[in-house]
Amino acid sequence: MIKHIVFFKLKDRSPESIEHTASVLRGMNGKIKEVLSLEVGTDVIRSERSFDIALTAVVASLEDLKIYNDHPVHQEVVKHINEVKDISLAVDYEI
Repeated sequence: MIKHIVFFKLKDRSPESIEHTASVLRGMNGKIKEVLSLEVGTDVIRSERSFDIALTAVVASLEDLKIYNDHPVHQEVVKHINEVKDISLAVDYEI
C-alpha cells in the first residue's frame, strides 16, 4: 500500500478560497476506483508557516498511484490547483 500526501499553500489564502479548493479536491472522492481512501483537510492554525490544505490518499500499489495521477478526474483537479497554488509539496511512502 502507498500513502500519498500533498500539502498546498494557495496564492489567495482567504477562507473562501481555501474552502473552494478543498471542495474541488474532495470532489475526486469515489471517482477513481484505485483510490482506496481520500481525505482532505484545511489548516486550523493558520500560521505563516502553515500550508492551507492537506490531501491524503491511499492506493494499493505504485502502479495504482500512476493510474490515479493520470486519471482524467485527477487531471482536471490538477488544472485547478495549478491556477491557485503558490506552492505544493508531496510525499509518497509504503505503509
